[in-house]
Amino acid sequence: MDTTAAKPGRPSEALSATQLQEMYYFARLAREVEERLIILFRQSKVIGGLYRSLGQEGESVATTYALERRDAILPLIRNMGALMTVGVRPLEIFRQYMAKGTSNSRGRDLNIHIVHIPDPDADEPVIVGPISMLGDSIPVAAGIAMGARMRASMTSARAAAGEARDRTRVAMAWIGDGATSTGAFHEGMNFAAVQRIPLVVVAEDNKYAYSTPISKQMAIQRIDERAAAYGIPHEMVDGNDMLAVYDVAKMFVDRARAWEGASLIGVDTMRMQGHAQHDDARYVPKAMLDEWALKDPLVRYKQTLLERGVATEEQIGEIDRMAKSYAASEADLAVDEPMPDPSNVTRGVYAGDDFAVPRVEFVKSPFASGRAGLQTRHHV
Repeated sequence: MDTTAAKPGRPSEALSATQLQEMYYFARLAREVEERLIILFRQSKVIGGLYRSLGQEGESVATTYALERRDAILPLIRNMGALMTVGVRPLEIFRQYMAKGTSNSRGRDLNIHIVHIPDPDADEPVIVGPISMLGDSIPVAAGIAMGARMRASMTSARAAAGEARDRTRVAMAWIGDGATSTGAFHEGMNFAAVQRIPLVVVAEDNKYAYSTPISKQMAIQRIDERAAAYGIPHEMVDGNDMLAVYDVAKMFVDRARAWEGASLIGVDTMRMQGHAQHDDARYVPKAMLDEWALKDPLVRYKQTLLERGVATEEQIGEIDRMAKSYAASEADLAVDEPMPDPSNVTRGVYAGDDFAVPRVEFVKSPFASGRAGLQTRHHV
């Protein structure tokens, strides 16, 4: 889908120049954080595997940008862009990857396996990180969204009496092509469809489930056709066209918030590196990688900003420098933080112990647009 000229009625038409630049910033920051993680990985400072989202940053940012501040996200290992967009401080990511004692999981889990459970009245998102049993995040997302809908429904009586009714919290979950073949995925999707739950699922066709091509995963032509079995709306979109992705995501998020039920977005994209840094992806044809390198989402979106006149080369260059510097400084802070204290390894395991409520620190982006929701944050 071409984004060089806005089409009438597209949700992205309502985005200001500042918001359009902010989307680029989040995608660039996600890439720079991962570039810095590669350096740390080669210095043996990253514990465990390192998973890149190279080539997929755009769809993670664009889908998340359609949400509101208090919505719930369930990202997977290649959705770094989603975490940047809701305002998770990069320091939190570096702590996790280095298993620091100050990390969200207190060094007990790695990469973006983070959780944030806000206070009931807090203006913060719910975050549930990747579940290692891939596919299981979909029924969890359905449960979060169903609980939010029940909470909103309970205020109906108060709303009738003139009090404000809770705005429905929408849940958004990402899933890879391979994980759509699991039983848990189908059970969660069917439940969400039947119960008309405010859930938007982003199914990523990034061409390989580890080393298995998508043609070995499903006989259908498009990943979004999975949704037809559940009787819910679905649409396939060019996952490397950020505004096209935003348009579809905004449509389905608004539909979910209007109590019209679940939906599924299929994104056509490409995993530009192996499953993790230990995987050289020799099973991927070079011609395929060369083809998708020309579709880089950041390069395409930069061109859109320039052609629409909403940013100059100088402004984009400044965003690039800002993101690179910020990622580097956050990494330097994390390197010097302590590893877990072995004396409290059992904290929270046994009855009677205090339970560490998982929380992350949020920061605001440099782009204060004045728009309510996700787009009003600044760096600390």
